[in-house]
Amino acid sequence: MAMGLVLCGCGSLRYYAHVAHGQGELVLHRRSIARMLRDPSTDPKLAARLALSQEARRFASRRLDLPDNRSYTRYVDLHRPYVAWNVFATPRYSVDALPQCFPIAGCVAYRGYFDQARAQSAAGRLIAAGDDVWIGPVPAYSTLGWFADPILSSMLRWDDDELAGTIFHELAHQRIYVKGDTAFNESFASFVQAEGLRQWRSSRGLPAQDDRNQAIDDGFTGLVLDLRERLRTRYALGGGDAALAAAKQAEIAAFRVRYAQWRDAHWPGEHRYDAWVAAPINNARLLPFGLYDRWLPAFAALFRQAGRRWPAFYAQVCALAKQPAAQREAHLQALQDDKAVAR
Repeated sequence: MAMGLVLCGCGSLRYYAHVAHGQGELVLHRRSIARMLRDPSTDPKLAARLALSQEARRFASRRLDLPDNRSYTRYVDLHRPYVAWNVFATPRYSVDALPQCFPIAGCVAYRGYFDQARAQSAAGRLIAAGDDVWIGPVPAYSTLGWFADPILSSMLRWDDDELAGTIFHELAHQRIYVKGDTAFNESFASFVQAEGLRQWRSSRGLPAQDDRNQAIDDGFTGLVLDLRERLRTRYALGGGDAALAAAKQAEIAAFRVRYAQWRDAHWPGEHRYDAWVAAPINNARLLPFGLYDRWLPAFAALFRQAGRRWPAFYAQVCALAKQPAAQREAHLQALQDDKAVAR
């Protein structure tokens, strides 16, 4: 899943200059995909992936009622594995993010950098201050319609479904975005991605996706969220640094045991998350989990209520977006609790 890079001003002029330069570099190096597809010198494998991206782009506007603009009609070869790196941070004994607040996007759980060394330098300063930090690589992001977002070379490493789905996801952010409500924004875009991908595959005569991968991902996310809540509960009890540090490590060790038991009981032979679990774990590394799917069942309910019609669905989502945060969350929770919601 793509973590968004916040492209707007903040308290640091140096940071703003860095982000402006990074975005400017992308704009400078964009190439028209239509021209690349007409150019016989374009590598055939690259041309095939770019042609698929344009089919998905047209499908997004014509069938999913997503913005019809110049986004994802140009290509940028990054000459690096990721477009950006997001720095997540929490206090040492808290699972709540140190918020990063911006005029356009509101407060989010991270700060994005186009340069990996800058991200590592920022992380080092936070670690020196005693915080937990994690750096997450970013293969794609949305500028929320402020720029015509390009297809990035980092996106072409994915399979066809991920490529198409990411285009749907990021265009959904351009259609509706609530300042400062990450769970709402990402759950909405993730629903559009999932339902859009289902319709996209059907339109191409492809079978429905195998639910196995999603079930594994959902199960692992559940384990991580459980760890986060266990840590939250333990931190709330206090007890001094030594006791909290010991409790933190004990909870993480217990999580590793639960993970192995879950994997072996439900998915024997499946090891896709082994490396993640074996690597060092801290509070900040848990932050991205749950952001993308917290309200998925609620948006599925809204889509069903809208008769599975995209314009009517977006109208309902827009109405939710205009509500005060507490009212919006209560409405989503009511939908989430509805036993009729189809998961």
